[in-house]
Amino acid sequence: MKIISNLIEAHIFRETEKGIQFLLLKRSEGQPYPGLWQMVTGKIKPDERAHQTAMREIKEETGLVPVQLWVAPTVNSFYEPRDEYICLIPVFAARVDKDEINLSKEHTEYRWVDKSAAQILLAWEGQRKAVQIIEDYFLNEKSFFHFVEIDLH
Repeated sequence: MKIISNLIEAHIFRETEKGIQFLLLKRSEGQPYPGLWQMVTGKIKPDERAHQTAMREIKEETGLVPVQLWVAPTVNSFYEPRDEYICLIPVFAARVDKDEINLSKEHTEYRWVDKSAAQILLAWEGQRKAVQIIEDYFLNEKSFFHFVEIDLH
């Protein structure tokens, strides 16, 4: 069995007076998992680093450009039985200061939601856990999580 890592997840958030809100996107018909709510996801191109993929996919899927990007201290995974591999997915947290969304054809709608709503809408446990970790880090000064920030300049 192979272990691969060719995908990323990027959780986009904005800061509000009530805390942070996460951007969720609803997948279009014709896409894998149509109608599913998700964060930004995408395939890593051969000439890219994972964080570069995150920045590219965020821009392509939402039109947003993050002002800060962090590596979240978690990795999601899944097993693909047809091709017999396990995929490890690095998770990123991206802070934006604009909320004007320009959706790609991959998605039909978007929502800015709090952690509780995100955890209800997201399908997989690892994605729900990532939302919890991100909120804990940014709202809890006593958080023991360490996020590595990517230099965007």
